Amino acid sequence: MASTVNLRSRRSAGQLHALAEVEREIRAQDSHSRRKYLREFSQAFRSYDSLLDCQQVQNVLHPADVVLIGDYHALPATQRYAAWLIEQRALIGDRRVVLGVETIFARDQHILEEWWRREIDESELRQRIRFDLDWGYDWAPFHELLVTARDHGEAIYGLDCMPRENLRKIGARDRHAAAKLAEIHEQHPHAVIFVLFGESHLAPGHLPRLLRKEMRSARIVTVLQNVDALYWRAAGERADKVDAVRVNDDVLCVFNATPLEKYESYRQFLDQWSRCDGGPDFAPTLYNLIDSLASFLEINRYSPRNGTQPRFLVDMLPEVHGNSSEAMLRRLLSRKGIRGPQLETMLTSVEERSSAYFPEVNTLYIREFQMMHAAEDAARFLHHACRGLPQRLNGHSANGNGIPGNTNPASATDTFYTRVIEHAVAYFGSRVLHPSRPNPQMEDSPALTRAAIEKAAQAAMRSGVEKLESPAQDWGYGIGSQLYAAYLAGKVKPSGLRRLFLAHLDQPGSARKVCTAVLARIRSASRRPRA
Repeated sequence: MASTVNLRSRRSAGQLHALAEVEREIRAQDSHSRRKYLREFSQAFRSYDSLLDCQQVQNVLHPADVVLIGDYHALPATQRYAAWLIEQRALIGDRRVVLGVETIFARDQHILEEWWRREIDESELRQRIRFDLDWGYDWAPFHELLVTARDHGEAIYGLDCMPRENLRKIGARDRHAAAKLAEIHEQHPHAVIFVLFGESHLAPGHLPRLLRKEMRSARIVTVLQNVDALYWRAAGERADKVDAVRVNDDVLCVFNATPLEKYESYRQFLDQWSRCDGGPDFAPTLYNLIDSLASFLEINRYSPRNGTQPRFLVDMLPEVHGNSSEAMLRRLLSRKGIRGPQLETMLTSVEERSSAYFPEVNTLYIREFQMMHAAEDAARFLHHACRGLPQRLNGHSANGNGIPGNTNPASATDTFYTRVIEHAVAYFGSRVLHPSRPNPQMEDSPALTRAAIEKAAQAAMRSGVEKLESPAQDWGYGIGSQLYAAYLAGKVKPSGLRRLFLAHLDQPGSARKVCTAVLARIRSASRRPRA
């Protein structure tokens, strides 16, 4: 009878020969495999305690509160196995199931929920979560997983955040996912949470360690899939086929594909991506502008708490649509009750400025990239995000290019001052990102004083609420220009400007107070001699 070593050698020889060439091609196109984070995963699982059959796997998973499933993104078998586990657990009937996925950003949760409620179809879901642009693997097996979870589960959640391509930030993504899963557990305390996440995140010191700190009383089990070292070791077993192995009490590994299948599927995707030739994708550019402005303002994009920082700014990033998706933008705005002349006015603003940010749907639409306008829209988004995206949450109809349709004088005054602050912040942010932007030309160049702006507000009220926007923009741009000048002179610090971004303007009279305080600060800075 053949020895274990001989069995392993004979079963693996042909595959290892074919695999060597595939791995050489992958290394030539993808250098990430040498990163410390990925090595920690490959070195963590080298041996196992015992073999498991399919029923024994189910027995191990039955008492778990959280099941972390390793995903090899290029291999459809891994997504389909996750769907099978969810279905089998739901059929037992003793607990509800919930699914969390790395594939969808947490910022796109509202899109996922629209699909869950069947308000949008598969095609719109795929386009709006930017599956092909930001993920790029097979859609069909992932969609099957989502459908299975919707048919058998209680909820689906997106868990990931930016940036995906920067491995130096990968620890922040793990911390973010752990915090999100703790929130999900609080919302669904009696459910089993299945989590499909990239396999490298499931090394003991990565996501599992962070999750155990967040959920100390939860039973967490990790299900790896097709780990190379465990596969080659199991090839020496006398059984013709090994379904799974138990690595330790909290970790098991199932086998539903060979290493050659894994790496060949990934090589094919690398080849496909290298030949991809599509139109311009503006989203990475806009996200980079937002991230740069947030860094300038010393904003922690991953802060889990409100206060001096917005909570999880990475989860509030806007949808970005290009020129080819005007029909989708119309649908998004129409669902918020924005129709007729107001809708056409908002779309016209895109034509005039080449881009626009719409806080009602937290969407940035860009027809043509122009740095000045794109930088201003990035600043508008960041200002709304720091305030908690009030328009989106409370259903207000104000936006970056329009005025709500109310005629109450007090409300109209609040609106005027709010719009002044919004334009000031937007202009200031655009100068930070695009310093060569020309100074604004205010009509008759009035002095930036409290009396002058109150006079302008009263004049705007007399002209009618629909005429507020133009004077509010003039005053806002003027104030933003003076703020930028004070910053250049070293008289205003980024931390102070961050507080302006975070100032809430939704209470009656608050925007006027903020505006008055900013004007006072500008006057004080102009009187103070330079250091």
